[in-house]
Amino acid sequence: MTGLTNSARADTNPQALRPEITANPQPKGARASETIGKLSARATSTPGPGQSRSSKRVALTQIDYAVGVNVEILLVAEPGFEPVYAQPGDAGADLKSTEDVLIPSGSWKLVGTGVKVAMPDGYVGLVHPRSGLAAKQGITVLNTPGTVDAGYRGEIKVNLFNASGVDFQVNRGDRIAQLVFQKVERAKFVSVTTLPETARGEAGFGSTGTR
Repeated sequence: MTGLTNSARADTNPQALRPEITANPQPKGARASETIGKLSARATSTPGPGQSRSSKRVALTQIDYAVGVNVEILLVAEPGFEPVYAQPGDAGADLKSTEDVLIPSGSWKLVGTGVKVAMPDGYVGLVHPRSGLAAKQGITVLNTPGTVDAGYRGEIKVNLFNASGVDFQVNRGDRIAQLVFQKVERAKFVSVTTLPETARGEAGFGSTGTR
């Protein structure tokens, strides 16, 4: 959400005091705008001299949430099986199956997508489950999220797990997972004899309770 500003115009006219949130338009990429407020929304700031709190109003304008592509990814894929963002602003691009696969209940299968990518060093591709498949069919990614390293040049295959009580049929062309790209940091490991103290210390699983 680049270019976000919060400005309040001071004026002797009470109607001129209307803090606004605006966003600069982006020249590239898909755009999705949404109105996030109404002119009648009350402002939380203190009224100026001679003004009542009710005379202060907020105008929230439309904001562009999708600001375009930030990184170029080289892609090899069968036509029609390229990763696709279903909606503007989506974090994950859908991956499709290139084969028909039956996944028995309680079992898992590697499902091919035919997709190969090359991303800049310092990025990683993460294969996440599709929420619809997980919620409606009990189908998830066993090693979620699957990791696609920047140096990998092979086909991205999805390790689908059937957690439902019935067999699940994957058909060629079905959307089976989503691919998310993120920047990553490499660690520089420094050997020491002791670690800095913290309030938590070595307290592990369940140490903070359930509430």
